[in-house]
Amino acid sequence: TGKSKLAIEIGKRLQGEIISADSMQVYKGLDIITNKVTAEEQAQCPHHMISFVDPLVNSYTVVDFRNKALSLIEDIHRRKKLPIIVGGTNYYIESILWKVLVDPAENGAERVQSGSSIPKAELEKLGGPELHKRLMDVDPEMAAMLHPNDARKIARSLQVYQETGVKHSRLLDEQKEQDGADGLGGPLRFSNPCIFWLHSNMDTLDERLDKRVDEMLSLGLIKELKDFHQRFNEKKIQDNSQDYQHGIFQSIGFKEFHD
Repeated sequence: TGKSKLAIEIGKRLQGEIISADSMQVYKGLDIITNKVTAEEQAQCPHHMISFVDPLVNSYTVVDFRNKALSLIEDIHRRKKLPIIVGGTNYYIESILWKVLVDPAENGAERVQSGSSIPKAELEKLGGPELHKRLMDVDPEMAAMLHPNDARKIARSLQVYQETGVKHSRLLDEQKEQDGADGLGGPLRFSNPCIFWLHSNMDTLDERLDKRVDEMLSLGLIKELKDFHQRFNEKKIQDNSQDYQHGIFQSIGFKEFHD
């Protein structure tokens, strides 16, 4: 829809710096398939949060993103510049705009027992139905809000309970009870943010997307995917440890080209 180009124009005119809120663009590599802004575009306006996470790390979370982004925003404000958030990944943007994330460290809750918390990735391996049954036992209110097949969100709720001893649903209710909060969660983090939501005619959007795919192919998409596979993924395939549910491997098109 032209989000990146609009952000660059705003940044150039208003002395801004761009913070990418795209969950795939944080990873190094696969610049074409993740549609990262080019070096020429980045030269027009300072960009942050692009290509800094190892692509084989699958433990990078929205909490990691939020913490780093808030630190950047503070620094940009200190230098009297305008932070511009652009993306990509809605829940990344929401984590900055609203106080909506449950972070055990921020809630001042102590871990229930040392070693009692099972890593989220390990929980997800149990599968949605089993996880949903476990969540129903400890937090039926949260279980009622989540589909039994949504293993990732269910695992997150179980992890919150394991690490805090408090039901995830209760922590979310506490957020909504804060001054300035609403149905989404906690109150806005910054006063008077200006939010642009871009819309496009579907025919125009389809034409742009078709053109983008053609441009990606002409820029060397197939070679990029083959090189990435050889450098990062072959051993994981051999070990049968590839994971297309986390990290950069979720990038749109990666699984399709791999198949």
